Amino acid sequence: MTAASPAPRTNRLIAAYEQLSPANLPTLLALYGEQAAFKDPFNEVQGRDAIGRIFHHMFEALHDPRFRVAHSATEGDHAFLTWAFHFQRRAGSTELCIRGATHLVFSPDGLVALHRDYWDAAEELYMKLPVLGALMRGLRRRLGTPQPGLV
Repeated sequence: MTAASPAPRTNRLIAAYEQLSPANLPTLLALYGEQAAFKDPFNEVQGRDAIGRIFHHMFEALHDPRFRVAHSATEGDHAFLTWAFHFQRRAGSTELCIRGATHLVFSPDGLVALHRDYWDAAEELYMKLPVLGALMRGLRRRLGTPQPGLV
């Protein structure tokens, strides 16, 4: 089998993420190799089934989760995406947004071999939670460099 050209395989993955739902999760997972590796700030797994479990849990734990890719760049077997992940902790709660980036490595067959997400859990998640957020903001103020006019 010949490898897909770089941009189309990246674009297929972007489309699958932007249309992701429990019903079409198999479409996304079909773009990953059987032994693909996945890592984010909370998970590190190997294998398509393990990656699928992460997404199943996401749909169980969050209300209306959705991805929007802002930018992408592909060079050879590597792709880099910047994205926003929107969700609610439960129906009717305030919508939250996590911004991050993904590094992808494609195998010769055009499937994803490595998926690594980069995002700041402290800034993008913990700071937005009621109790923990207040503690994090206080810590940030205490450890940060004073800004002129804000002291």
